[in-house]
Amino acid sequence: MIKATYSPYILKFKQASGTSRGVLKTKETWFVFLKSGHKKGIGECGLFRGLSIDDTADYEDKLKWVCNNITLGLDALLIHLKEYPSIQFGLETAFKSLESEDAFNLIPSGFTRSKDAIPINGLIWMGSEAFMKQQIKDKIEAGFRCIKMKIGAIDFHSEINLLKSIRKQFSSKDIELRVDANGAFHPSEALEKLKILSDLDLHSIEQPIKQGQIESMAMLCDKTPLPIALDEELIGVFSVTKKQELLQIIKPQFIILKPSLVGGFSGSNDWIKLAEKHHIGWWITSALESNIGLNAIAQYTYSKNNSMPQGLGTGGLFTNNFDSPLQVKNGTLQYNNLIPWEFNL
Repeated sequence: MIKATYSPYILKFKQASGTSRGVLKTKETWFVFLKSGHKKGIGECGLFRGLSIDDTADYEDKLKWVCNNITLGLDALLIHLKEYPSIQFGLETAFKSLESEDAFNLIPSGFTRSKDAIPINGLIWMGSEAFMKQQIKDKIEAGFRCIKMKIGAIDFHSEINLLKSIRKQFSSKDIELRVDANGAFHPSEALEKLKILSDLDLHSIEQPIKQGQIESMAMLCDKTPLPIALDEELIGVFSVTKKQELLQIIKPQFIILKPSLVGGFSGSNDWIKLAEKHHIGWWITSALESNIGLNAIAQYTYSKNNSMPQGLGTGGLFTNNFDSPLQVKNGTLQYNNLIPWEFNL
């Protein structure tokens, strides 16, 4: 007999982190705990206020309902929760955790045996030019070969100069540069800005315009000199038919999958199948989860055998995260078995 409980947790940023949606100082998250006999499992429901489609007034009520109806089993619960992707992710993880010999080793692999690592991008947060410059310097010194810079907060000219300064020192063979606009460009100016950015030999740009402008995004993806990756655009698209329709209309060069926002592993699997069918590239990114959620996403990501740098370097952002075997080293995420988990289940 499985018993389920849940608990909220507020993650605190080491320093306020700037995005085009404002400055983040804290991040709310929720844990689901499962118990069956002497076995225990944990999953993280990585709710992202202001971004998640399930940022709703009844979120906690839904978690309560899930815990009261846990005996329905995972498959039935996932169907009930299709409009709550972060709870789907937390539940999938919790059931995997419960079924595993070690509650944190969900998908045993070369990664969890400390034999292999996942290449990741170094994330540059928005802020003043000096602050962003310092972050870039730190990431390069830390061994990152792929850097992702959030743009759209300071003026475009300053951002271009920052990117130019990297390119003066490092060619695209040395450093892969990705930019994330988080929907900051207006459709009327986007193509012109993409042309300017494309001169800097960038890998791609995420979400140049706000989600939901399907025709404008399709036109951009058709005419762009710089590969476009859809990110927020995938949020709230539930059925496989709608997912297929979106990809067929927009025809992006890449899609970015955040399991907490797109329906966990099963939702991500749907997107990956469709992307590969339509010859669209993809990579996986965490969405400011604690190390509990990041661990699940990392193990899932490793199992997908994608050699591109992934977006999994967010574990060190918080003052009150949980000590874990996850370590960022030389531009990779590693699982160091010599470090124990500090989380009392």
